[in-house]
Amino acid sequence: MGVDLGDLVNKRKIELIGLSGKWIAVDAFNTLYQFLSIIRQRDGTPLMDRSGRITSHLSGLLYRTINLAEAGVKIAFVFDGDPPHLKSETLKERSKVRAKAEAAWEEAKEKGEDGFKYAQSSSRLNREILDDSMRLIIAMGLPVIQAPSEGEAQAAYMASKGDVFAIGSQDYDALLFGAPRVVRNLAITGKRKIPRKNAYVEAEPEMIILDDELSKMGITREQLVDIGIMCGTDFNPGLPRVGPKTAFKLIKEHGDLESVLKDLGVKIENYQEIRDIFLQPKAMDDYSIKMSKPNVDEIIAFLTQERDFDRERVEKAARKIEEVYRRGQRTLDQWF
Repeated sequence: MGVDLGDLVNKRKIELIGLSGKWIAVDAFNTLYQFLSIIRQRDGTPLMDRSGRITSHLSGLLYRTINLAEAGVKIAFVFDGDPPHLKSETLKERSKVRAKAEAAWEEAKEKGEDGFKYAQSSSRLNREILDDSMRLIIAMGLPVIQAPSEGEAQAAYMASKGDVFAIGSQDYDALLFGAPRVVRNLAITGKRKIPRKNAYVEAEPEMIILDDELSKMGITREQLVDIGIMCGTDFNPGLPRVGPKTAFKLIKEHGDLESVLKDLGVKIENYQEIRDIFLQPKAMDDYSIKMSKPNVDEIIAFLTQERDFDRERVEKAARKIEEVYRRGQRTLDQWF
């Protein structure tokens, strides 16, 4: 999940209409985990085809992406590459957490108890899920960008260049990577059931504007990165008993991480390398941000013949994405 800066930044509610005509670079891994976590049956079981292959992510990609496209929002999916070596411990810990959640879910099912929250936490990405996702995205005519390392770093780079308007991600790491705008809840808008409770929470799109937040707090992006390092990131565990508000106070008092560590008499291993990961992120310029003509036949054949989706629903959805493309082409033609 990365660093938690939720208590420090202002999240502005926005309407999808405000994003119409704009490209959003979506953190693909983040988005797929959301779909795998949320799109499940009532007992927590993910959607599957008759062979037992998980299809929750494909359902989310198809129907949510088309809803966004109909609202005029243009999505480019950025996939993670090789993670920085400092992330290895975090990845190992996440694997342990998912295994533990999977065991708890199985135990809950045996006892006839509600194990939905454990099912959500057990979600995993594998090569088949990633390949299927890319195949569907490309068939829908949308860009797939393979980042050299962190997907959020690549997306932030694209946004900083002005090639996309914002990043779509639930994580606040995007701000540390320098994303000028971060849109949250883009892929999960709507009512969601709270596990173990007969209640729902409304997830609405919200935007964080980096420069506005830095100005409000009276700090630089470098200082924001230092705050994140003190709280803990994907690359370090952070300082004990130091959350975002405490870290912010320490930075305001001392100015930088070195002064904080010296005053407290503590150490953070590799903090300069972690800084560089955020401030000089690994990114590349070899990408294209444009919508291609959707391959309607491929969408229908893949989802209905290979993954057992309902043909009528898929055909309807595929025609919608085709119409969005045609509308876009007509709009372009008006300029020439």
